[in-house]
Amino acid sequence: MARKKQKSGGGAPDWLVTFADLMSLLVCFFVLIISFSIQDKQKLQVVAGSMREAFGVKETSKRTGIIEVEGIPVRDYMRQVTQVPQELDSDFAQERHDNRQKQGPEANTYDTLKADIEKPRQFATAAASLRQAWQEMPEITEISNNIIMEETDEGLNIMLVDQDGRSMFREGSKYPYETTRRLLAKMAPIVARMPNRVEITGHTTAGKQSMDPTYTGWDLSTERANVARQILNEYGVPDEQFYAVIGKSDTEPLFPNDPYLAANRRIGILLKAEAPPIPPGHRP
Repeated sequence: MARKKQKSGGGAPDWLVTFADLMSLLVCFFVLIISFSIQDKQKLQVVAGSMREAFGVKETSKRTGIIEVEGIPVRDYMRQVTQVPQELDSDFAQERHDNRQKQGPEANTYDTLKADIEKPRQFATAAASLRQAWQEMPEITEISNNIIMEETDEGLNIMLVDQDGRSMFREGSKYPYETTRRLLAKMAPIVARMPNRVEITGHTTAGKQSMDPTYTGWDLSTERANVARQILNEYGVPDEQFYAVIGKSDTEPLFPNDPYLAANRRIGILLKAEAPPIPPGHRP
């Protein structure tokens, strides 16, 4: 029988090639571990925030507020805004009025009770009017996620926020986009009819650096808030109705667990819940 011919040419054994591949993979693995161990945490959070926005990794819920849509950013401690049922409100007002009549003129708490009743009613009316005004805008479907309304102890807070790749203001600029300007213009007549004073606050997100080191988030947030005031004033809100214009930079993020998220950039327009002036005849 003829012998089988041995393969010519030689070369490394198969086990050595496999071992070399294994060593190469281990080297890559340890290089990655070292790279992650010296990662810039701030840059990593910026990248993580961008990835969340790109892939939609964030909490969503259907809110009852300005416009009922999916995707409005929420916080665990943000209030769900609902209208006060008119029939219950009226019954409550009548009951308080009847009780006050029974107490006699010497009790001076009637005005306070009346104010407590009227505030929710006024805010509910304002919310309904704002919804109606904004829904007349043809682009409202696209920008509805940028509008958040919540009622707090301070008053009715209307926020215009950045999210889903749609900004309210131009990048690094105090000037809003035309859509934002129209939103504010629609708000102005409703706000002007309210008895409440108005406080406007600007917020920026963390991690953004300006080309000019002397121009900080404090400057940008303040100027954006003031431009919002100017637009409201231009479309009917009188000067004396404004209480304050404030810039808070990135000190009060909407999402404290992710200060780099775009939704932290926002303008807050607060209709302040304040006690009405005491009539002269009721002063102590």
